[in-house]
Amino acid sequence: MKPRHKRLAIAGGVLVAVGAVAALVLSAFESNLVFFYSPSQVVAKEVPDGRTFRLGGMVETGSVQREGVKVSFVVTDTVQKVPVTYEGILPDLFKEGKGVVAQGTVQAGVFQAREVLAKHDENYMPPEAAEALKRAKEGGQMQSSQAGKGAQP
Repeated sequence: MKPRHKRLAIAGGVLVAVGAVAALVLSAFESNLVFFYSPSQVVAKEVPDGRTFRLGGMVETGSVQREGVKVSFVVTDTVQKVPVTYEGILPDLFKEGKGVVAQGTVQAGVFQAREVLAKHDENYMPPEAAEALKRAKEGGQMQSSQAGKGAQP
């Protein structure tokens, strides 16, 4: 084999190896990517089927029901509500009327949480949750104001 052909073979091998590594890295990144959705987006079925995602909002007051380590509660963004079930120990800061982010999947209209995160002080809310609550409130106000306009002659 000529030196020129050896160099081409080495360059081709390096190119194939780099491509394989890039494909593996992108595959691992995609499988570990977790998106955030609000209850309004979950009810509108904007969530990916069979994929893990994060649901964020407020724990509805009076919705927490405990049976040993099994807990069910409702997460709301003040417009829509999503029932959540979780089996495990909840964080100490988990309370009704407070912010929560749960990670899991939707099965038969119920969010099955594998992990529950509570906000960590009086004033903090994850930016995604705050933005989702803000959009939901604005959307709810626009819908109610449009409904009111349609009723008037």
